[in-house]
Amino acid sequence: METMTATTERNTAATIAPAAETPRERATRYVFAGIRIALGWTFLWAFLDKAFGLGHATEAKNAWLNGGSPTKGFLTFGAAGPFKDFYNGIAGAAWADWLFMIGLAGIGVALLLGIGMRVAAVAGGLLYVLMWTVVLPPENNLFLDDHLINAALLAGLALVNAGATLGLGRTWARLPLVQRFPWLR
Repeated sequence: METMTATTERNTAATIAPAAETPRERATRYVFAGIRIALGWTFLWAFLDKAFGLGHATEAKNAWLNGGSPTKGFLTFGAAGPFKDFYNGIAGAAWADWLFMIGLAGIGVALLLGIGMRVAAVAGGLLYVLMWTVVLPPENNLFLDDHLINAALLAGLALVNAGATLGLGRTWARLPLVQRFPWLR
């Protein structure tokens, strides 16, 4: 009887105590954290360049803060394919500019900090898919391009909780509001 009790206690302890992380698992966590940070920076950089005209893709005279439109040029001259007329129609609209810029900033900050990963993944994935539809068919492939790959990566980052490594994801998840509404994780 003692052997059975000891075995049961060990089995219970093994199921309660977290398993030791292998070097491979640790490396995987850091790779996904790096991808999360890189994608976050691409969103935040796009926001900063369009807002302030830092000279990479947007000249200072065309900065949003100087009265330029972050959607007008690309949606007017870059749109092609079956949705061209739709995108041409919303190019430069104030609501489109605001939604685009809020999206870029919010997604970028969330990914960089590792917070709100589910919301950031959905919003970023939607933005990537919309940007993919602007230039259908893609230039170098009949169907697939980096927009769809990045949208899938965002979904994966949310699924593996990539905000918990090199980010504030664990702290964020403990907030009462996030505990009450888990979709905010």
